Amino acid sequence: MNKKLMVILVALACVSCNPKTQTRMNEPEKNLQMIAQKAGEYAPFTLTADLTSLTVRERQMLPLLFEAASLMEEIFWKEAFGDKSLLFEGVTHQELRKFLEINYGPWERLNNNEPFLSSYGPKPKGAQFYPQDMTREEFEAWDEPSKSSLYTLIRRDQAGKLAAVPYHVAFKEETEKAAELIRKAAELADDPGLKKYLNARAEALLTDAYFESDMLWMDMKSNSIEFIVGPIENYEDQLFGYKAAHEAFVLVKDLEWSKKLEKYTALLPGLQQNLPVPPEYKSETPGVDSDMNVYDALYYAGDCNAGSKTIAINLPNDEKVQAAKGSRKLQLKNSMQAKFDKILVPIAELLIDSAQLKHVRFDAFFENTMFHEVAHGLGPSMTLGRPVSVRMALKDAYTSLEESKADILGLWCVHRLNETGEFPGKDMMDNYVTFMAGIFRSVRFGAASAHGKANMIRFNYFKEQG
Repeated sequence: MNKKLMVILVALACVSCNPKTQTRMNEPEKNLQMIAQKAGEYAPFTLTADLTSLTVRERQMLPLLFEAASLMEEIFWKEAFGDKSLLFEGVTHQELRKFLEINYGPWERLNNNEPFLSSYGPKPKGAQFYPQDMTREEFEAWDEPSKSSLYTLIRRDQAGKLAAVPYHVAFKEETEKAAELIRKAAELADDPGLKKYLNARAEALLTDAYFESDMLWMDMKSNSIEFIVGPIENYEDQLFGYKAAHEAFVLVKDLEWSKKLEKYTALLPGLQQNLPVPPEYKSETPGVDSDMNVYDALYYAGDCNAGSKTIAINLPNDEKVQAAKGSRKLQLKNSMQAKFDKILVPIAELLIDSAQLKHVRFDAFFENTMFHEVAHGLGPSMTLGRPVSVRMALKDAYTSLEESKADILGLWCVHRLNETGEFPGKDMMDNYVTFMAGIFRSVRFGAASAHGKANMIRFNYFKEQG
């Protein structure tokens, strides 16, 4: 733990958030063999990307962005586990080290966060965002407006009472370094929109005020490099679903594929108006500045790299930004191709009827994934009759229900657009069969994952319906 962060937490009389820690040198051999087998089940894949569209200055930006992203990795370790050095102390078993790194701790993310080391119990539902001795009742009775903020850690003060610590204070050393690196990268940016965004995002890391940088991110249209950084998704907080975890993506735009998707942006309001639900649930209008683009992933860090890897992005999550400008849908084509080749096709060959295997196609997988992200921006973002967002109202149930909605509604979007002639010559069976194979792929994420839970809900529904 760095000295600055230690001083901050000692000043708050922070209860230690690390679970029981012991050396793993005495881990049973049988358990190490099981861990080695599980680590070996992760398929290696070399991601490639075409960088010829980048200028010399843009290529010089990449090492700075990689280094800034690696600092989000350090913060996420603290959010997910605590002091990483204590976990790895005395660990020489290479497969164990690999499995700990994949899972960001001793809990297996694709197995409902079950502990795989004998010296650890269950993973805390609130990860390290809250004191381990805090109860739900204590938190809910606490009169503190910032307690449900996306950007505060909950700790105990010197009197043992709950206290909210802003992220930019708790992670001061990492955020200051990251901000400096991002500003250096901004100096090299040829695209004016990217330059403005990077400078604003650097400032946001130092203040926890992300609205301005989110708005500027929505305004970017001609940038070749994409850098998503900061506390974004709240999957890691399975206690209340309030706290955002740190992550970073470094991406490069695929100009040819992005061009193909431009026309779909104009269709979003029509999709919203035709949703198969009562009128009161589709009264909101998707932002007209929404866009869709295709990227190749160069670097993952933090939350998006934990366990299963993200293959598509729909951001920002801020309902105010969505109302003003919509959202951006980023498809990570090289990562998507890797999952299709290495995971979905082998699963389909085992579980899909041989007569239907011809319908398992990458184009359908890409469309289903793309319109899943589109669907996140459709439907209501606010509850009816009161000024409370759906996210806040559903609390810890929000992420799995939102992913369920996006999965089914995304498939409906493809169906609807096909009906209106947007996909000439399409066989919807490609999308249906690939969708079903996709359930078996994603359910492997386990009940600890919002996506895994959403797929299990859907599988059970289909099974009940025959």
